[in-house]
Amino acid sequence: MRLLVLALGVLALGALVLTGCATQATVDQASVDPASGLPAVALADLPPEARQTLDHIRSGGPFPYRQDGAIFENREGRLPTRESGYYREYTVPTPGADDRGARRIVLGADGEMYWTPDHYDSFAWIDP
Repeated sequence: MRLLVLALGVLALGALVLTGCATQATVDQASVDPASGLPAVALADLPPEARQTLDHIRSGGPFPYRQDGAIFENREGRLPTRESGYYREYTVPTPGADDRGARRIVLGADGEMYWTPDHYDSFAWIDP
């Protein structure tokens, strides 16, 4: 089981690298979140817009998009399985994008934080 979790973490990291998304946040290949098996990214290594989004979350808003704070259903199954309503998603603005862009932060009800630079195709656990 641990080997499977590690392999999934490596695959997620590979997806970040292949899509060029790892250039926007340095994912630590040596660090894997034991609870989710996902690769870790240090909070300080996230793009400045992601850190700003986390500041908005901590202060309770305001949020630039009405969808911010909506329930994230984890339909892709890339995060640990939890009951409906456990996860909330927030938009991380993408400079130059005409829409919300693909970047999101997903928070778990117990405080865990996840980064997806590619609209849920891959995730990294945010190591605070």
